[in-house]
Amino acid sequence: MRPHPSPRIRLEQYTIPASIAADILHLAAFVYQDIVGKMVADLGTGTGRLAIGAAFLGARGVTGIDIDPAAIAVARENCRVANVDVDWVVGDLDAIHRGFDTVVMNPPFGTKRKHLDKFFLRKSIETGRVIYSIHKSATREHILSYLKRRKCKVSAIYEYDLEIPRMFEHHRKRRYIAKVDCYRIESGTLQRDRGS
Repeated sequence: MRPHPSPRIRLEQYTIPASIAADILHLAAFVYQDIVGKMVADLGTGTGRLAIGAAFLGARGVTGIDIDPAAIAVARENCRVANVDVDWVVGDLDAIHRGFDTVVMNPPFGTKRKHLDKFFLRKSIETGRVIYSIHKSATREHILSYLKRRKCKVSAIYEYDLEIPRMFEHHRKRRYIAKVDCYRIESGTLQRDRGS
């Protein structure tokens, strides 16, 4: 898949490594049955890796949204090469109004714009029944507290070493390993549907 030609640090545009994307999508599709035949959204899709993977695995419909038109242009090309269908949306998260069975996302960590990660979580909870979301492990206590206040259930946390290559001028190392968690979250919407 083609990478983003000019990622912007303000948007924290780090592409999820293929190995981690594949593992998360495998869990979502085959362990939890959250992909096949489902309506899936990828919030902050970037170059479309998670969205395209969900479409490839048999989602009924996939929407990928990103505020960056350059990222969506690459995502469209990657989608064409993969020969799958994804609805691409250029816009901020408020452009999404309908609900989805599953949301998959690698949101900004909120290191450049404070609480941006929580903004993505809030929107995913409003629009998705089940959410797979990646966050820095160092923020686990805060993320869990936020999700508890939002009456969400965390059914699993998967730990990964996310490799970030030297992409930006301030990067000093050739690569950096960030400890991250992928949460499987059942939103309050899902809890109400089950009568909880």
